[in-house]
This record gives sequence, C-alpha cells and structure tokens, in this order.
Amino acid sequence: MATNLALDPDLLEQAFRVSGEPSKKAAVTRALHEFIARREQRRVAELFGTLLWDDAFDYKAERTRKPAAKR
Repeated sequence: MATNLALDPDLLEQAFRVSGEPSKKAAVTRALHEFIARREQRRVAELFGTLLWDDAFDYKAERTRKPAAKR
C-alpha cells in the first residue's frame, strides 16, 4: 500500500542510521514492528498480578500425567 507521510527528516535519518537497515523504508518498517512489539509486551506485563490463582492446582501432578495414546 502506497502511503505518503510527512516525516521529520532528521528523525528519519537517525532511525535509518541506527537501525542498520539498507533503506529508509526498511528502517521505518522495522521501527513499526518494534513499536508494536513493545506495546504488546507492555499489555502482557500489565496482566501480572491480575489473574486469579487456584491454590488447589497441583502442577507436580500434571507432570506425572500419562500422555494420550497415539492413534
């Protein structure tokens, strides 16, 4: 998809230099991927401490469970 953006040329040049990508397009694409990954990681981190824990769950018992028979 072709998109025209008015980007800060100094910021774009710096992103191009530090990314090590071969083109400005690749640098912007990489920056977008990294931005998305950081936001998704933040959402996962925000879940810590919010899940209900079942104190009766025995994780060691799950280790000894027999695997399902192969068909």
